[in-house]
Amino acid sequence: MSMTETKAALAEVDTRDARDRGGEAQPMLIARGLKKHFPITGGVLNRTVGHVRAVDGVSFTVMKGETLGVVGESGCGKSTLARLLMHLIVPDSGELIFDGDGVGQKDGLSVRDMRRLMQMVFQDSYSSLNPRMPVEDSIAYGKTVHGASKAAAKEAARELMKKVGLEPSLFGPRYPHELSGGQKQRINIARALVLEPRVVILDEAVSALDKSVEAQVLNLLRYLKDHFNLTYVFISHDLNVVQYVSDRVLVMYLGEVVEIGPVDEIYENPKHPYTAALLASRLSMDPDERVEEPPLVGDPPNPINPPSGCRFRTRCDFAEKICEVESPALPETDGPKAHVCACHMFVPKSGHSKAAGLDEPAPKTLARSAS
Repeated sequence: MSMTETKAALAEVDTRDARDRGGEAQPMLIARGLKKHFPITGGVLNRTVGHVRAVDGVSFTVMKGETLGVVGESGCGKSTLARLLMHLIVPDSGELIFDGDGVGQKDGLSVRDMRRLMQMVFQDSYSSLNPRMPVEDSIAYGKTVHGASKAAAKEAARELMKKVGLEPSLFGPRYPHELSGGQKQRINIARALVLEPRVVILDEAVSALDKSVEAQVLNLLRYLKDHFNLTYVFISHDLNVVQYVSDRVLVMYLGEVVEIGPVDEIYENPKHPYTAALLASRLSMDPDERVEEPPLVGDPPNPINPPSGCRFRTRCDFAEKICEVESPALPETDGPKAHVCACHMFVPKSGHSKAAGLDEPAPKTLARSAS
């Protein structure tokens, strides 16, 4: 589809959504205190001897029509968080509110209905598809499960294949092994959109693609977001990709949220030392700005037995006694433009030597010294 055709198509889109129950100001998604600890068993009696604290009290909001990027090192809990949002994994505690309705609560929204409104695109494009089913049938399957006729489901599948840039008559009868990685991921995107969801969770959806194909899929995702009036939760380890597609960024470390804010604020003025180290680790195309020493060394601590207090203190250059004895809390966000972090240096009179007083805080000096 050419740029002119794309703009013409978007001009015909009605940005209002008849399924909107809570109004424009109501967040699309609210997560409160989501927690998931996986038990570890051992011994002769196979008893529980510990827990992996994959997600430990995560709270955030996603506004309607925005893209929330989720970043962090491998093992920080990003993918587990995505599965908790979809209820593919049942949370140990916490609640999820979808457009004002509690998910799985009495007089709220059932998990089945929530999954119709929120879909997910997984990282592994091949294993996400049934190898014995033509891709057109894979796309149509979800719609038939939810009550549509086979003819209507196949017609919807063909229309979505056109939207993602694949000719239905050519690619519809093919099997997954006959497609390239980028084509398989386009099929997965079409399959996620066939139920006309309002939220799409993208878990490393472009990380396995070549850079040229990755750019095409990213532009496709931006087009589909506007065309179908979607809200995205975009999970990735690629900081440049997250910067390109996101409106806000959520930074996770060892199962907790350490910083959240608008994408420009996060990238230009990171507050938390972990965020600053992540951004400083990006490779530069300028040979005069080569990184001689890594800004962040060592592996994250064991999630079975994380450090006391601040979990990042064992790798932080600014750690002090208060960081060891007290865990910093993430302040409640005051709207989508708020920029907050869980660090004692940004809590007035917290006991940290660099803590801000009642006057001007010190985030800018932190960002420079951390890099």
